Amino acid sequence: MKEKKSEIRNQPADKVGSKPDREYHTSVLLHESIDGLYIQPEGVYVDATFGGGGHSAELLKHLDKEGKLFAFDQDEDVVENALNDKRFTLIQANFREMKRFLRMHNAIPADGILADLGVSSWQFDTAERGFSYRFDGPLDMRMNRHAKLNAADVLNRYNAEELQKILGEYGEVRNAKTLANAMVQERMERRMETIADLLNVCEQNRIGEKHKYFAQVFQAIRIEVNDELEALKDFLVQSYEVLKPGGRLVVITFHSLEDRLVKNFMKNGSFEDEPEKDFYGNVMKKFKVITKKPIEAGKKEQKENSRSRSAKLRVAEKI
Repeated sequence: MKEKKSEIRNQPADKVGSKPDREYHTSVLLHESIDGLYIQPEGVYVDATFGGGGHSAELLKHLDKEGKLFAFDQDEDVVENALNDKRFTLIQANFREMKRFLRMHNAIPADGILADLGVSSWQFDTAERGFSYRFDGPLDMRMNRHAKLNAADVLNRYNAEELQKILGEYGEVRNAKTLANAMVQERMERRMETIADLLNVCEQNRIGEKHKYFAQVFQAIRIEVNDELEALKDFLVQSYEVLKPGGRLVVITFHSLEDRLVKNFMKNGSFEDEPEKDFYGNVMKKFKVITKKPIEAGKKEQKENSRSRSAKLRVAEKI
C-alpha cells in the first residue's frame, strides 16, 4: 500500500530548546532515558519517537552548539510541537525509515538513539483518533492518518481466522476465537464503524476484568493497523547500522511483545531467544547490554503518570 510521501521539516531557530506549545505526551522515564544515552555534547542524536517533544527538549539541554538532534514522527500533528532550535530537525516519517533519512542529512554515524514506544497521551485523549475505548468515535487507530488501513477496515474485511490470530498474538485475548467469530457475525448485520460498535461486541463476549479486556483488544487492533512490531524490527536493525561503535540505544517499551523484541535484539543481536552465531559457532555480539534488568518508573512517577506503570527502559551500547 502506498502512503503519502514523507516530508522533511527543518525548523528555524529563534528560541533555543523552547518547550512545545502543546504538550500531548508526558515523557516517561525522562531523566533515566537521557542518562542512558551518555550524551556527548558535540554528538549526533536521534529521537525516533518525537511525540510531544519532552525527550527532545531535555536532550537538547545536554548538547553544545555543535551537537545535532534529529527527531522522527509519522503523525502530522506533531509539527505543532516542533522545537525552534538550529540543532534540531524534525522528520515526518515512520522510524522504520530512519536510516534513509539520516543518510540524506549526512547524520550517520549517530552517537545515540532514543525511542519511546508508547502511544501519546494526546492520541489517547482525542476521540476522533479512535485509540481509546473511553470515548466514542470512528474506528481509526492510525498513527499516520494518510495510511490506507484503519481499524474499521481490519474489523470489517479480515476473516475470522485472521481476526483470531491478531487478537490472540497481539492482544493475548484469552477467548480470541469466540470474539473473532462474534465480530464477523456482528458485521453481517451492519458494518462496524465506531468505537461503540466494537465495545458492544466486546462487552457481550468479554471474560475477566472489563478494562483489561478492552485494552487488550484495542492494543491488538492498533498493532495490526500500524504494523507496529514489524516497524520496530526494522528500526532496531537500522539502529545498529546507524550507531557508531560505543553509541547508545535507549528504548522504552509498554507491553511484553515490544519488550521481548528489544531485549532479544540487544542481548542476542536477533529477535530470537538464541544468539546469532558465525559459521564456526562463535556468538556474534552486536551490543553490550547496559541494563541487565529493565529500569522501571518509581512510585512517584507512577502516581503522577499512570501510563508509566507498564514502562520498561532498556539500554545497550554498540560494540
